[in-house]
Amino acid sequence: MTQSVLFDPLIPLSLLAGIALMMTALCVLCAARRLPGWWLRLLAASALILALANPSLQTEDRSPLSDIVLIAVDESASQGLGDRSAQTETALETTLDRITDLGMDARIVRVADGENNAGTRVMAALGNLLAETPRARVAGALILSDGQIHDAELAPDIPAPTHLLQTGRSTDWDRRLSVRNAPAFAILDEEFTITLRADDLGAAPPGATSTPVEISIDGDTPRRFDIPLGRDLEVPLVLPHGGMNILQFTLPEAEGELTTRNNSAVVQINGVRDRLRVLLVSGQPHPGQRTWRNLLKADSAVDLVHFTILRPPGKQDGVPVTELSLIAFPTRELFLEKIDEFDLIIFDRYRRRGILSPLYLANVADYVARGGAVLVAAGPDFASADSLYRSALEDIMPAAPTARVIEQGFAPTITEMGNRHPVTQGLEAYGPGSADSDAPPWGRWFRLTELRTEPETQTVMEGPDNAPLLVLDRVGEGRVALLASDHVWLWDRGFEGGGPQLELLRRLAHWMMKEPELEEEALTASAIGQVVTVTRRTLSGTPETVVITRPDGTEFALTLNEDTPGRFVAEFTGTQQGLYRLSEGDQDTVFALGPAAPREFVDTIASAAPIASVLDARRGGAALLEAGTPDLRTVREGRVATGRGWVGLTPREAFQTTSLRITSLVPPWLFLLLAAMLTVFGWLREGRKST
Repeated sequence: MTQSVLFDPLIPLSLLAGIALMMTALCVLCAARRLPGWWLRLLAASALILALANPSLQTEDRSPLSDIVLIAVDESASQGLGDRSAQTETALETTLDRITDLGMDARIVRVADGENNAGTRVMAALGNLLAETPRARVAGALILSDGQIHDAELAPDIPAPTHLLQTGRSTDWDRRLSVRNAPAFAILDEEFTITLRADDLGAAPPGATSTPVEISIDGDTPRRFDIPLGRDLEVPLVLPHGGMNILQFTLPEAEGELTTRNNSAVVQINGVRDRLRVLLVSGQPHPGQRTWRNLLKADSAVDLVHFTILRPPGKQDGVPVTELSLIAFPTRELFLEKIDEFDLIIFDRYRRRGILSPLYLANVADYVARGGAVLVAAGPDFASADSLYRSALEDIMPAAPTARVIEQGFAPTITEMGNRHPVTQGLEAYGPGSADSDAPPWGRWFRLTELRTEPETQTVMEGPDNAPLLVLDRVGEGRVALLASDHVWLWDRGFEGGGPQLELLRRLAHWMMKEPELEEEALTASAIGQVVTVTRRTLSGTPETVVITRPDGTEFALTLNEDTPGRFVAEFTGTQQGLYRLSEGDQDTVFALGPAAPREFVDTIASAAPIASVLDARRGGAALLEAGTPDLRTVREGRVATGRGWVGLTPREAFQTTSLRITSLVPPWLFLLLAAMLTVFGWLREGRKST
């Protein structure tokens, strides 16, 4: 029970102050005039004012409240190293017992890894816990962690000492691999560098100056070399293919190190072509020749070499030789010496006229077998006796001409194979027609060279009476496409609404360049956060179950569902960070989930340094659990709250008022009686003085 005196005025305080001021002024005036009994009038006025102020006695019945200790338990990935988890649980159990012995309560929050590689967010969790706790009862805060906390700048304003109970051992050491600079993309066939660094952290054994490192791309056979410890090393690399390349760097496990989780780093680099070098060989001039040239010249990423025949050798028109070009076209240089520098060769309505010798054409066939690409845009010349097919290119052609040329209007259509092939799949969406209309989605063409295809080729577009229009094939390491019409330029001119000539030719060129997104047989994976989407593209049948190998070596099966013709998709949630391997039939791929270096394993050695300023600002300190769980002591506010083998908590002496009573010290009538008596005495005093 607690008692205190207070005033509970019977009238508004402002009115009471006015009355007191007026009476004081009158008494001062009387004193100044030396009137007898003025001091009695002052006492009477004071009694009256005191009666109106109503002095009272306040009696409180209080119930004491226990102090609260905030405890943040770090359960992030780095706390799983060594015996830190066991140290934490032992210290937590002992600390809770000692808090109970002090008559205090504990409120606990457990902190896991932050989302999106945010690291250990202990301070944010401690701030949320403080917001749910009455500040007047907080006697202190304890953090059970290895000290590697990544949000020290968010430390809450705790009105009590804050301490770190640090896990870990003084003998801990670890070897870490880090990638200092990795480009997001790199030019194919051009060398680039990645900077690697290997560091020994903590109480590393002496003597080691270097360590081996392995580098693999897309899970292939790794390359091995030595990397110095404690110094940056620039490693030159060349990407093997376009699209996403997964590079994995791995250090072997060293005896005694804390973990191997930071011995590996995974980097994803997109391989792009610097410039697409195209050789366009045009035969007889025709309206579509400008379409090809405009298309290729409009792309700044294309280096175009255009070889066109404007005056065949057999033409006799009497033009003097002095008026002809004096610069001979370098056919030998292009078709023999530098042919491998081209990414794509296009024959546009070309026919054999003795300009390109059979040796040159045979070299083109060898170029395709070595990995090159040839696109033939055929006109009536392809069905003639001078057809390009009747040369050394016959062996690489995906179809043979029948010598028949169909000249009638027709709207190109996509075949069943074309609906599954990435070159033509969904191409109808680029046409001017409506998907709900029975009308052809594109404008008509008026000429088609009839072809005889082989079973292993891919016919993705067709003309009248299901005649092959666009045929694709793989030859050796290269690719060949045959377009059996020279009227694609009608789409470019917008005839009858036109058609998707730009999209078709763009996809066709990229497929021939082996761009991964246009592979007809492919297994890929992409991730948004932890959700991974697996995509299998195939031209035939339903793919088998995809077998996925996690970074820890465990496997599971994933069943795919058909999303669009030839495209099968499924999702799963990745629970581990690192390199995943996917396999289905003869298709294999890898993909990386998570950052190149998880933040939890960048610094694995226990240390109070990351939050030292937070502890100092709150008169706290760090106690090593390796030496045992520290004692808990109570200290006054403002005193040092840490010492050898102990940490301090500040008692808050908080309470809860259960009842409140207010009673007047003196009845008001007694003050009024006193004021009346003093007034009468003053009057009598003045009357005696006057007589």
